[in-house]
Amino acid sequence: MTERGCPNGGGFCQPMRPGSGSVRLRRRKCCRWDPRAPTPWDHGGVVRRDNARGLAHSRRFALCAAVLIVVAGCRSPSSNQSLQRFQFSSPHMGTLFRVTLYACDETTAEQAAQAAFRRVAALEDIMSDYQADSELMRLCEQPVGQPVRVSAELFDVLQQAQKYSELSDGAFDVTVGPYVRLWRFARKKKVLPTSEELAAARAAVGWRNLRLDRQARTATLLVPNMRLDLGGIAKGYAADEALKLLKGRGLDRALVAASGDIAVGNPPPGQSGWKVAIAGLEARTNEFARTVLLRNAGISTSGDIEQAIEIDGVRYSHIVSPATGLGLTNRIQVTVIAPNATTTDALATGVSVLGALRGLALIDSLPHTAALILTKEDAETRSFASRRFSAITTRGVP
Repeated sequence: MTERGCPNGGGFCQPMRPGSGSVRLRRRKCCRWDPRAPTPWDHGGVVRRDNARGLAHSRRFALCAAVLIVVAGCRSPSSNQSLQRFQFSSPHMGTLFRVTLYACDETTAEQAAQAAFRRVAALEDIMSDYQADSELMRLCEQPVGQPVRVSAELFDVLQQAQKYSELSDGAFDVTVGPYVRLWRFARKKKVLPTSEELAAARAAVGWRNLRLDRQARTATLLVPNMRLDLGGIAKGYAADEALKLLKGRGLDRALVAASGDIAVGNPPPGQSGWKVAIAGLEARTNEFARTVLLRNAGISTSGDIEQAIEIDGVRYSHIVSPATGLGLTNRIQVTVIAPNATTTDALATGVSVLGALRGLALIDSLPHTAALILTKEDAETRSFASRRFSAITTRGVP
């Protein structure tokens, strides 16, 4: 699972040359833009018309798993020449959510984007582990063994989380909250948790200790001191929900980006998909790993480009292993493509924990899902692509 950091940490994203139709990708869950670049958010969050070729930068926040040059449309197929590009941003869930869309007029675009952000804000109130009064934290305070009826949204995301916990044999696990709390403190103090602290946390961790009743829509915590952490799935889920809202308003050529978790709708007019360039494992390199072509899909990248920390001479990732309670020590970057961002968010984390070979086996067992995994050991970077990666990145997710 991931430890959510502040917007000042993370990877580095840089646009490709203007007019190229693609952008470079570098990401971790939080990242920053080149501070010298202009920001579209300086004008109320709206880019009125896409006269500038290429994407503008944000000073402190960025889309880190993929940044896209996108076009979305009005319902009229003959209105392509009147399309205007609009871009909006709003901070939620410890990062910057960005909506990019094309519409016939500013009012339509802005109203839709604000509705999408309200949806994200409502989900944050449900799923945050930083807000003491969130629905998630209230659930964690309930007595052990007591079924608690939860909202449809919280039940949905917990049910999907349990699905990916089972598929990954526990590599993805939303019950790692006790470990994440220890690791946040360890990163801050640069001191590893003690064996006693890890043992105490371990007793409260395990995805099978969370019981869900679909018919009653209840969640039950089965052991004491459990703490759920949705940091590895909530942003992808929120991006999906925001895109769903935009599509419901007729703006189906839209992009919702939540740091490195992205949901994309229909492709730009006249194109078969949106091009996304995924950069290599090292921060600030110009070397591309791959370029992918996406439509109606999700994409997430998980890695430790700039959020790793060294303690006692050992490099630890910010991604916490449910098996050990410590950050990963292997260098790995995982990009997952699937029909939605909820899936890619969870799988990117789970595959990072599983490692390249077991991770690819999991990805290849799932329909309409692909992954690119980069590893580094002894200064050698290796690339592993899943069986469907080439087909999906050229023809899109079915």
